[in-house]
Amino acid sequence: MPRDAAVTRKRILAAASKLFYGVGIRAVGVDEIAARAGVTKRTLYYHFRSKDDLIAAYLEGRDAPTLAIIVGWLDAAKGSFADRIVAVFRETGKLARHPKWRGCGFLRTTAELVATPGHPAIKACAAHKKKLEAEFERRIAVDGLSDPATRARQIMLLFDGAFSSMLVHRDPAYAEAAGQAAAALVRKAR
Repeated sequence: MPRDAAVTRKRILAAASKLFYGVGIRAVGVDEIAARAGVTKRTLYYHFRSKDDLIAAYLEGRDAPTLAIIVGWLDAAKGSFADRIVAVFRETGKLARHPKWRGCGFLRTTAELVATPGHPAIKACAAHKKKLEAEFERRIAVDGLSDPATRARQIMLLFDGAFSSMLVHRDPAYAEAAGQAAAALVRKAR
């Protein structure tokens, strides 16, 4: 892809990402994305075969940076895995205090596309969540806790539940409470 084409693709994706996260994927049309990106609709479709492909690219673009943030929180926290997982939930709660926070883009997209389970974006959401669960499982195993797969899944349930509750109630205290529950699960696994 020529350099200009790569720049144009990035510009389209940046515009779509901002609109999809800020407003929702169903509420935003390709005309609005093209206008925000400063391209024609034809150019948008040159770079992305469909809106569905653009939605999947939006999520794939969020995958690595989101995982890196969470892994960074785990690495920066001190103490046992229980202490570090509490820190991850605390940091997640801080996100909800930002006025532009709209929850987990992966969960929101899945909710919007619930009637289309084969959608490429649903697959991107599932892959992202599985990567995070695998990271939790790996760290639980390194910490020598029992049944890492089950513990990781339980933490994921609390993590996604915290995001959902914070979105509904606009209250970061739900992340703190979920973090304490995750820590209790981890301590019980000793």
